[in-house]
Amino acid sequence: MQLFVKDLTVLDFSYLCPERGMVGESWIVDVLLDGGLDEQNMVLDFAKVKRTIKQTIDAVADHRLLVPTACNQIRWQQQGDRVWMDFDSQVGDMHLACPSQAFALVPSEVIDIEAVTRFLQKALREALPENVEGIQLTLRNEQLDTPYYHYSHGLKKHDGNCQRIAHGHRSPVQVFENGMAAPQWDEYWARRWHDIYLGTEEDLVPVSSLSLSAQTRINDESHWGFCYQAPQGEFQLAMPKGSCDIIPHDTTVELLAEFMAKSLAEKVPGSHFRVIAYEGIGKGAIASAGPLHE
Repeated sequence: MQLFVKDLTVLDFSYLCPERGMVGESWIVDVLLDGGLDEQNMVLDFAKVKRTIKQTIDAVADHRLLVPTACNQIRWQQQGDRVWMDFDSQVGDMHLACPSQAFALVPSEVIDIEAVTRFLQKALREALPENVEGIQLTLRNEQLDTPYYHYSHGLKKHDGNCQRIAHGHRSPVQVFENGMAAPQWDEYWARRWHDIYLGTEEDLVPVSSLSLSAQTRINDESHWGFCYQAPQGEFQLAMPKGSCDIIPHDTTVELLAEFMAKSLAEKVPGSHFRVIAYEGIGKGAIASAGPLHE
């Protein structure tokens, strides 16, 4: 007997890629279970399917930085609950020192749908009851017909997993100028925030103040340093400047929508802008700026 659930959850995360650097991503998760019937004549109650599978995915991968541990460009070490990570990519080297729950260590050379599916299925097999004999996951992108960008960030004031300094999203954006769709501005943000790290200005610190791995050799000319204390611990990150956009406030989707609208209003002073910004799939914020036209 098979049981399926479409659109069970969304996995929001960032991952390390040798070509692109740090990449924010959002995948929809579908699930198909194989097994015998339990005492309720069910493979598994739908409520338990959603709760168990979502909780497991949230616990091992969601809002984390996925690290391909078999990649030659990765170096990492762990002491207690703290992990030091060094990564060389074509867009520059990246360095982190964070609590272990900020990372998902995936035994693969690359982070892709196949590798993450294997990683999640292993975790789920250990969490599901014995009558569930098999599980198939389908991880997929949202199909978009508007421009989008991949961004990574961290929200130190968040009391959940968004506080992790390197998690992200794949997000569409829609801009309206004076009430009309403005695809040129959609493209502008998609280009500006292509594989970007959105850093908060107040989190900036000199890279020399960071407690990174001993082999780290960087300076303030090449890298931005970020550091903050959050409920899960202290998070430190050094990113190549070319992979960052420094934002003068927190990077919640509400403030990012406002930032985009105000930035466009400054570029075109006579126009009114309305921005629909997404945080991954199916959720986001709307903000407006500039003079209204009758």
